[in-house]
Amino acid sequence: MRPLFLLLPLLLAFTAPTKPTRIIFFGDSITQAGVQPGGYITRIQDMLTKQGKAADYELIGKGIGGNKVYDLYLRMDDDVLALKPDVVVIYVGVNDVWHKSTYGTGTDPDKFVKFYEAIIRKIQAGGSKVVLCTPAAIGEKTDFTNAQDGDLNAYSQLIRDLAARQNLPLVDLRKALLDYNLKNNAANKDRGTLTTDRVHLSDAGNQFVADQMWAVLK
Repeated sequence: MRPLFLLLPLLLAFTAPTKPTRIIFFGDSITQAGVQPGGYITRIQDMLTKQGKAADYELIGKGIGGNKVYDLYLRMDDDVLALKPDVVVIYVGVNDVWHKSTYGTGTDPDKFVKFYEAIIRKIQAGGSKVVLCTPAAIGEKTDFTNAQDGDLNAYSQLIRDLAARQNLPLVDLRKALLDYNLKNNAANKDRGTLTTDRVHLSDAGNQFVADQMWAVLK
């Protein structure tokens, strides 16, 4: 029989509590609202609770309204890397497109990719896995007559290409939202199906994004 002191490490390994998987959702106002009651992050937590898995995951929202890709880059040391997450979900791009026409302060495509790649590199260097998301909507019309459809499609493709080049998981919210609206927005309205104001999520939109994200994260 082994002495007790030799068995102790094995006993501790079996009895030590399992550290929950820490997931940070990193983005703009959509993610900032995601931690509120009914928000997409809160809904993922509710889904985990119903499945008896709440203790297995720690969900953290790090969204700030108006943020673009370079804002994420500038604050990721404090808001992401310092927290040592297991997984980081990057959900950005709407303001990089939207602010071009509203404020003249959007992000050019080449700079968007460079900042995005720099964010991915730093997160991976810290030992975390990365999940990418395409920006869902600036208007829900399905005939591509929303004013920013061209740019939003182009920036979404940049993110898809990044995910493919770097073999990273992708939550393609842009495609999923369009597919959903083609089936459920027969009147071709620019809001009211999954968004309240063409951009920010309604109750149905928050559940939709929660479902899309969890399908990849799980």
